[in-house]
Amino acid sequence: MTGSRTIPLYIRDERARKLARNLAAKRKVTMTDAVIMALEAELRRTNEEEPLARRIARIADDLAHHAGANRQKMSKADIDAMWDDS
Repeated sequence: MTGSRTIPLYIRDERARKLARNLAAKRKVTMTDAVIMALEAELRRTNEEEPLARRIARIADDLAHHAGANRQKMSKADIDAMWDDS
């Protein structure tokens, strides 16, 4: 997976080094390859992540769909009554 030149990977942080060594052992690759694979996977996951506003809008649309055309609007008093601790 690495390029033509091989330079030893030095990871100063002990936790990061253990994680890289663990992934490298499980995947049977070098630590450098393990770090590259992990970073690429995280970048893919981050790029595919749905923004919070879009997730909330999707949930709101789904709830509105399930409520149907005859759904009632809630007043502030209704909402306060739902959250009343007494």
